[in-house]
Amino acid sequence: LNVTEEKFVLDTLAGCTEYKSILDVVVNAFYVQDGRYCPISERNLYIVICYLATFQLEEIGLQHFSRIVKSLDAAKMQQFLRFFFNDLYLNTWIKDEWSHFYDSVYVKENWIDPLLRWQPKVQQLIEKLTDKLSNRTTTVKTSKVTQPKEFNLTVPKPRAIPPPSPAPLPVLPKRQPVPPSIYKPPKERKQLEEIKTKNIQKAKVTNTNQFRCATIKPEKKEFLRRIISAVLVLWSQISCEQYLEVVWETVLTQYFEELTKQPQDLIDNIPIKLNTAAILREGALYQRKLEEELKRIENLQQGAGDPSEFLEWQKQMRGKDLEEQLAEIECRRLQGKLSYEEAVLAHQNVIQENKKKADLLREEKAELMHLYAEKRLQEQKEMKELVEQVMEGHKNVKQVKAKIQEYKQQIVQQVCEESGELLRQALEEKEDKNRKRYELIQQIRAIESIPSIRHKFVDLTETGGHGLFGEMSIVELRERLALLKEAQKAAEEEKRDQIIHEKQAKEQLILDKLDQISQFRAELGRAAALKQEEKKKSQSGERPMKDERILNLQKKIAEKTMERKKQAGLL
Repeated sequence: LNVTEEKFVLDTLAGCTEYKSILDVVVNAFYVQDGRYCPISERNLYIVICYLATFQLEEIGLQHFSRIVKSLDAAKMQQFLRFFFNDLYLNTWIKDEWSHFYDSVYVKENWIDPLLRWQPKVQQLIEKLTDKLSNRTTTVKTSKVTQPKEFNLTVPKPRAIPPPSPAPLPVLPKRQPVPPSIYKPPKERKQLEEIKTKNIQKAKVTNTNQFRCATIKPEKKEFLRRIISAVLVLWSQISCEQYLEVVWETVLTQYFEELTKQPQDLIDNIPIKLNTAAILREGALYQRKLEEELKRIENLQQGAGDPSEFLEWQKQMRGKDLEEQLAEIECRRLQGKLSYEEAVLAHQNVIQENKKKADLLREEKAELMHLYAEKRLQEQKEMKELVEQVMEGHKNVKQVKAKIQEYKQQIVQQVCEESGELLRQALEEKEDKNRKRYELIQQIRAIESIPSIRHKFVDLTETGGHGLFGEMSIVELRERLALLKEAQKAAEEEKRDQIIHEKQAKEQLILDKLDQISQFRAELGRAAALKQEEKKKSQSGERPMKDERILNLQKKIAEKTMERKKQAGLL
């Protein structure tokens, strides 16, 4: 192509791509209405003609457009141009469909009006194409066609299609015999029985240390004996209220004495295994306690007051809230009881209404049964009359049967003749079909017997040439994959180093927390030891006071006993 023709072809291709949406409207409608039998492979041809007629007719002129149209198939062009340059179509649905994509005023002024101006001249072109088609058809009819003559050759007999070889009978695989393990009990059951017997034997063997937690130690026995003896002595000497007071003080005193005799080191030196979560949790607890203590000291330095009044007020308010909640709960309970009574009454009312409805239904059912019985009697009477009529009609049945038999024989004879003819035609059609199938099989076998040579050489350094973005050859792809793997490996190494540094920092944090916990525990142990010593001193100071109180109580008990005996002697 020269430069002008190449520019025209490129402009046409660009225009078809740009205005594809409006061109598809016309071509799709043509395939639906007038071009139903046109092949879909010629769709691009109609798109190009539609584009030239709509957008390039003013530029290229009617003469050049007519030359392009006449160079193509006259029947197809005549059919498409007659459809496209129809006045009714241009002014109605083509204009409306194009207005969906562009402004309606722009469509009418730039596309529809020029097409309507060119319509008379294009109509002359359509008439020329129609005359050309009519002349071509007349010449075809008048021309003499050479009639070929068959060679006088011996017609070979058609080869019979060999019957298909019978399919081999399937050979069933040999069945495996039933394994003998099915008829034997499983090993697991036997093992379970053995384990069960061993457990029973172990349970029968007496274990002296089995109930060690329930046995009473000798020092506890002596402690309980002294408590019981003191309780019996006091019960026989004083009243109930004095008895309870004295017993409570005595028991508490002796119990605390026993506790103080136990070694405190055994309690404090119990080894506890801590994991990471427990270490962090305990460190956070001590840190929170330390912050609270510092805050409390700071508040005291700033002149904070005693919170006892606030706590007393808080206790009173909580008591009031509790009383209100109890009152509300009681109200809800009474409301529930009331709703229960109402539900019982409603249930009783529903039962009474259901009884009334059941009585009404029984009465209606009795009436319906009465009507049904009357209707059945009437039907029985009608059936009797019908039976009598049928018996009278049976008298003339023999003549009717003979006529029906003759008519059936005639129909059977006609059907047999028609079926024979249809069967003969079906056999002929089947023979023709088998013959054509045999010929087609022979042609296919001949085509398959021709050898085909295919050579394909692959160059790994060249691209596929598909016109895709980022297209590359196999060698370049391998190089890029190698670079990607190296980058991924470097990222993994960096991530591994980061994880190791984070792990070391975490271990150092846990060690710091352990040191802090050990310091806090040591301080708490020293504080507990000081509290224990103060408690012992206070108990040693109160003990003689308690002893004097017990002696005074015993003297009073003895005086009360003597007075009770004197009064008993006077009585």
